[in-house]
Amino acid sequence: MARLAAVLATVAAAAATVVAVPAQARAARMVIPRSADQLIVVSSPTTDPSDYLATFRAYQRANSRSPWRPVFGSWQAETGSGHLLPGANRREGDHATPIGVYTIGVTMYGNKPNPGGLQYSYHRLTCGDWWDEDPYSAQYSRFVHVACGVTPGFAAWSEPLWTETLAYPYLAVIDFNTGRIRAGAGAPGSGIFLHSWMDAPTEGCVALPESRLLAVLRWLRPPQHPVIEIATDAELAPL
Repeated sequence: MARLAAVLATVAAAAATVVAVPAQARAARMVIPRSADQLIVVSSPTTDPSDYLATFRAYQRANSRSPWRPVFGSWQAETGSGHLLPGANRREGDHATPIGVYTIGVTMYGNKPNPGGLQYSYHRLTCGDWWDEDPYSAQYSRFVHVACGVTPGFAAWSEPLWTETLAYPYLAVIDFNTGRIRAGAGAPGSGIFLHSWMDAPTEGCVALPESRLLAVLRWLRPPQHPVIEIATDAELAPL
């Protein structure tokens, strides 16, 4: 319990510093990689948690010298109950959607059968499939499978993915804190997905109605190095 109290205190402290990074400084660092030829943009006029809805758009280009052309949107998307927060300020459990530019994970998941048309590998979720969100676990911020019926040590913090049928008919992983993973006290968070509409704020993910979600997932192409940019309207990289 002492460890949990310490982590909760860290989360509370992070929430109090939402405006610690000036908008101008964050905007200067918002850069779309030259290698990316597919771009998802999720933006909002504000970081105010009372407004969890954002605008979703998607673009494509032939190469780094070509102009971006719109593919999807403008659509309404749901974000976290903490709305938008710079990735550097985010902490596990604050339910904010992290501002930044992120790649897409190499595997897509879902509680429904493979819908076909995906260019990524697909794993249909089954009993025992978890996303480890315990910052003190050795498998933190990773997909983990355990035997069905076994409650893992990280369960109190984590999501039993196969039970989340509303949110996860299909999902793509947003690569926030999935490479060089920061764990332990002050961990920035884990399990940030592009998933299905909730009719409510998410816990930090981005959500679209299922038909639109599927259209986006089928459009994504690994060789085109897709990225997702999450920001306030004022911080977006120029296209």
